[in-house]
Amino acid sequence: MTSIAKPPVKHPSLRKNGLGLTTRDYEGAMSTLCAGCGHDSVTAALITAFWELDVPPHKAAKMSGIGCSSKTTAYFMKQSHGFNSVHGRMPSVTSGANAANRSLTYIGISGDGDSLSIGLGQLCHAIRRNVQMLYVIENNGVYGLTKGQFSASADVGSTAKRGEANQMQPIDPVLLALTLGATFVARSFSGDKAQLVPILKAGLRHNGFALIDVISPCVSFNDHEGSTKSYKYTREHEVEIAAADFVPLRKEISQEQGAAGGLTSVTMHDGSIVRFRKTAADYNPTDRGAAYTHVKHCIDKGEVATGLLFMEGGSQTEMHTLNKTVKTPLVDLAHKDLCPGNAQLQELMGEYR
Repeated sequence: MTSIAKPPVKHPSLRKNGLGLTTRDYEGAMSTLCAGCGHDSVTAALITAFWELDVPPHKAAKMSGIGCSSKTTAYFMKQSHGFNSVHGRMPSVTSGANAANRSLTYIGISGDGDSLSIGLGQLCHAIRRNVQMLYVIENNGVYGLTKGQFSASADVGSTAKRGEANQMQPIDPVLLALTLGATFVARSFSGDKAQLVPILKAGLRHNGFALIDVISPCVSFNDHEGSTKSYKYTREHEVEIAAADFVPLRKEISQEQGAAGGLTSVTMHDGSIVRFRKTAADYNPTDRGAAYTHVKHCIDKGEVATGLLFMEGGSQTEMHTLNKTVKTPLVDLAHKDLCPGNAQLQELMGEYR
């Protein structure tokens, strides 16, 4: 199914930002994701964040890989640059684009499958290079496009739509980023827009690589093994004229988290409960060791640590600083600057002999 364009009608009372644009100017195509999908809530938060920051849509680049999450880039800022890459390869494509044109605001949208399995090495090296970008992981613990297999972020004991329990230890992207030296690390919940929007804005303004792990529930895999009305049973006992499926209509899960340091329990569509722990008022996000300890302590208690978990101020290892790239985007450089001549080329090649 392809996305369809939204009607161009705008309400005359819509507020405008510093550029004279409304939030409608930051929207994209109509979403084809399942009703109630947490990813659409992330899209709404991104629209608000870019609008409030007065980012010109044509000065932003939206990058993605493969998966339900990677469809998100079609649903906001339709006037922006964009590239939908091969599965797991979004970080390297973004690195190349960033090296060529540093004047754009780069945002990469990925999922737990796209980032923590086939793209794990790519993610690690994007962190290592401190690429100038906001990297958003829409984390639901399953491969939604291929019917709900466990992803690398699935918790031990969680069950799939067919009833089996996951027995493998998960890869936690927040602990991974802290261990690899990421300069901005945060986590939020797709249903808590009040927390998510400020975190997205901070990540977009960070000088370096900013990773935000967003817990974003998948609503499509709630049937169980043994049911004669399940998707699996029906496929095994009927001959389909065309491949089709039914996704039950769900309401969006939305709940603001409580006070600083508090615990908020959110009930998912399948009855399971996710417990979110906000950082305390006296939490120090510049202490990497303390951030790792806090996240690990929450994991041990079956909680999800949210908020701005770590930020390194004044980073001198950002990709452009480290590689001493020119400040002018390559697309704006004159031919004589891009091609200095044979004498300079031979001098450069002499350094490698």
